[in-house]
Amino acid sequence: MKKTKIKVFAPATVANMACGFDSMGFAIEGVGDVVEVSVSDGDGINIVNISGEDLPIEREKNVMVPPLLAMKKKLNIRCSVDITIINKIRPGSGIGSSAASSGAAVFAFNELLGRPFCKEDLISFAILGEELVSGGAHADNVAPSILGGIVLVRDNNPLDVIKLISPITMYCAVVHPFIEVKTRDSRAVLKKEISLSDAVTQWSNVGAIVAGLLCGDIELIGRSMRDVVAEPVRKVFIPEYDSLKYKVMCAGAIGCNISGSGPSVFALCRNRSDAVKMGDIMRNHFGEMSVGSDVYISAIADKGVREIND
Repeated sequence: MKKTKIKVFAPATVANMACGFDSMGFAIEGVGDVVEVSVSDGDGINIVNISGEDLPIEREKNVMVPPLLAMKKKLNIRCSVDITIINKIRPGSGIGSSAASSGAAVFAFNELLGRPFCKEDLISFAILGEELVSGGAHADNVAPSILGGIVLVRDNNPLDVIKLISPITMYCAVVHPFIEVKTRDSRAVLKKEISLSDAVTQWSNVGAIVAGLLCGDIELIGRSMRDVVAEPVRKVFIPEYDSLKYKVMCAGAIGCNISGSGPSVFALCRNRSDAVKMGDIMRNHFGEMSVGSDVYISAIADKGVREIND
């Protein structure tokens, strides 16, 4: 019998991976969106939010609506889609809140329709949700949330993504301080033009990170996590960011940078015990300024969005 209801989990993500602005990201475990989706006769998209987070559920504001409308139009179908948001990444956290919502919605709907689209196709629909909240259809959060692992986005139009398979296992500590940074605001501070020397530095580091991943060279990955485009202007949104980065790098992190548009910060580590140590350092950093935070410790998650059972 064909399914009419499904519950799915879409993992949080770390976008950019330092120098890979809008072109690299990876999935993390331990935090993500859980949504339940059902289809029935009729037409329309109805959203109920029981997550406890303050979210827009109106058609014109919710990131799940544009991707689902595009899927229905592509297939030329009519049906009613009912969505219950059960668990939600806090909006504005910098760990792929909107991407997880979009990814969860398109994956669930595709499963209920009998999988007419592959996962790469689902990314092209899900980025329509990103476009709604940020003004740009970029896949650096959506792609790893759907595919899992570390993903390189070569192009958004037409979409061309590569899941990078590395022989090494790395862990990540992500701190989400309880301050909100809107994606639109964080993108607004970016320079419209950069110098040729900065461009060369940036693309050289992206290439070196990819080489380090494929060759299993952790030291190369670490010294290539240098961002001269987004980090210098976005760090103003994060209290004492330079001090925080100095602390974790001195403590042995492979690299440290802003997660996506912020305010979350991530530290890439060689093993879980190092990641736990970095998480404690980052929590204490914000605690000293009376800023609460959540800390997530995870290996880079190989699995992306998926069905879950109660």
